[in-house]
Amino acid sequence: MNYIEVSVEISPLEIGREIVVAEMAEAGFESFDDFDKGVKGYIQEQNFKTELLDEITIFKNKEFNVNYTVNLIEDKNWNEVWEQSFEPINVNNQCFIRAPFHEKRNDIKYNIEIEPKMSFGTGHHETTHLMIEELMSMNIEDKEVLDMGCGTGVLAILAELKKAKTVCAIDIDEWAYENTIENIDRNKCKKIETLKGGAELLENKKFDIIIANINRNILLNDMKTYFSCLEKGGELLLSGFFSSDKEILLEEASKYGGELVNQNNKNDWTLLHLKKK
Repeated sequence: MNYIEVSVEISPLEIGREIVVAEMAEAGFESFDDFDKGVKGYIQEQNFKTELLDEITIFKNKEFNVNYTVNLIEDKNWNEVWEQSFEPINVNNQCFIRAPFHEKRNDIKYNIEIEPKMSFGTGHHETTHLMIEELMSMNIEDKEVLDMGCGTGVLAILAELKKAKTVCAIDIDEWAYENTIENIDRNKCKKIETLKGGAELLENKKFDIIIANINRNILLNDMKTYFSCLEKGGELLLSGFFSSDKEILLEEASKYGGELVNQNNKNDWTLLHLKKK
């Protein structure tokens, strides 16, 4: 499967990057990667039309200096690509995320081996790191867990390693769906069900803990569904958004009985830990 990469250089950078991500997500871009001058957005080639870029209003806003390029990312041997650049991640000496060509850390309790391919969620991004830190502080044993927007499956895998009763991992992206299945097998997980799709798959399902590391617009759109699937007293972890979006997400969550338990920040990104009344 080929992807289209739109690389956007923008200034002022901080607020500009936030607006670009929000508007590109609204236009259908699936994942994003920051770089020093801006952000790169990715969308499947089959879903891309040049007209989508006309929906990104900030590109025409005279208050910002914007340059962007459109590149085709052809299907390739992503294992070879990642082997050249992927470095292991150590989260507070509690969780170690590595590729197969890295040595295992026997001094760290939770070792997760992944082949990330094109999927989001290696642990390098601030939001995945925040999620791992929060999960490490929680009691997950015998809980029913949902990993929504599972990417590589790393958070679902961690949930099983922490003795969750069952884990459901869902992603709308074919790459992520296939990659999660591969990584589940690689880590010998037995309790993770993997599904391809979106929030429509959650009908009649119930969970004690929901993990949703997605972009702001999807979180807002699906918030009602998350809380309808959450048991009373259940916990919802949200990340994948900029710190400036915190209040609008808290406001939306409060409509469905969501109370703030904890929050954490890493650079411009935020995690919210909510509990259902």
